[in-house]
Amino acid sequence: MRSFRLANPLLAFTLSLISFGCGRKGDPIPRPRAAALPVEAQLQGLRQVRLRLPTADVAGAPLVGVEIVRVLYLPLGLVKPTPDEVFSRGEVVLERRRPDLPGPGQTLVMDLKSLQRPQGWIVVVAVRLGDVAGRPGVVLPWLDPAF
Repeated sequence: MRSFRLANPLLAFTLSLISFGCGRKGDPIPRPRAAALPVEAQLQGLRQVRLRLPTADVAGAPLVGVEIVRVLYLPLGLVKPTPDEVFSRGEVVLERRRPDLPGPGQTLVMDLKSLQRPQGWIVVVAVRLGDVAGRPGVVLPWLDPAF
């Protein structure tokens, strides 16, 4: 019987080092989360907003869930602001967190009676885990509570 013999021991040693030494060590790094698509929002009466949570992120991947829904407020100005302006300059006046949120694609009615602000504009934003804010939805008018 003939025994197996390596032709080049240095080559075998190098290949074994490469095979055992390759790859990333440690815990896997999760892929960065993409922002959620805008929340579909519409006023329902004077003090309620009906929301439909997004089902996908901006990359088109299905959205597992939303961690927080935030309502941002910006005081009344000379012109109607864009959603991005309300998002960047506005203040968070109301938010709802999990587990009080429905799943993606489902509707939610938020009561804004506690919002005591003068006339202005509001925008609703879905925030994913890791504080990744989604795209702001449509700008909705906010009327004076004394009205």
